[in-house]
Amino acid sequence: MPQIHPTAIVDPGAELDASVSVGPYAVIGPKVRIGAGTSVGPHCVIEGRTTIGRDNRIFQFASLGAIPQDKKYAGEDTALEIGDRNTIREFCTFNLGVPGAGGITRVGHDNWIMAYSHIAHDCRVGDHTTLSNNTTLAGHVELGDWVTVGGLVGIHQFVKVGAHAMVGFATAVSQDVPPFMLVDGNPMAVRGFNIVGLKRRDFSAARLAAIKQMHRLLYRQGRTLDDARAAIDALAVDMPDAAVDVQLMSAFLADSTRGIAR
Repeated sequence: MPQIHPTAIVDPGAELDASVSVGPYAVIGPKVRIGAGTSVGPHCVIEGRTTIGRDNRIFQFASLGAIPQDKKYAGEDTALEIGDRNTIREFCTFNLGVPGAGGITRVGHDNWIMAYSHIAHDCRVGDHTTLSNNTTLAGHVELGDWVTVGGLVGIHQFVKVGAHAMVGFATAVSQDVPPFMLVDGNPMAVRGFNIVGLKRRDFSAARLAAIKQMHRLLYRQGRTLDDARAAIDALAVDMPDAAVDVQLMSAFLADSTRGIAR
């Protein structure tokens, strides 16, 4: 049987692996499923159609699976899906999705999500992200893998932040942030590319050189966006060691709907 503190309230309909632990005064609803090795701290509330994977550590006072803060929501059976090995610190709030956008809020694997962070309806958070204290994601925000977000950051609805990007402290993010870039400020500006983070992930010198060139093409040569995109596409031939990084950037620029930070 799961290790459930006697003061916790777990609905009989909830599905908890035998290795799950639930702390004092936690409340877990009937549609919740929690995988092996996950721990739920004191006073947490997990409700709605929420699925949580393996080996997550959920700290006290988190609220997961509450209805979305969207006036159009009318009680539909939407969902929250959380992957494996995430750390979710105190007072975090993750909401269910809304029907018009697919109805699912998704958080991937191996994320480090600090206290008071909010993930609104229909967000997509990738793997290996770091969200510092008071990170606020409005509805439909997408974060790529390995994104790092500083404290007190607000991200506007429908914004996309590309993989390996970094957002500095107290930035107001209202446009899409391309992969690998480093942004901060209010108004937000691109300050360079995330060279420290990329080196920590063992990017080769050839890949770093290609990313530096993509930054130059987008931000340092006065090109139009269409011209910069064409030049970036050509790098896949000229710098084959970084072809995967060029493809990531090209796909992101083609998919951007709010316009990129420039």
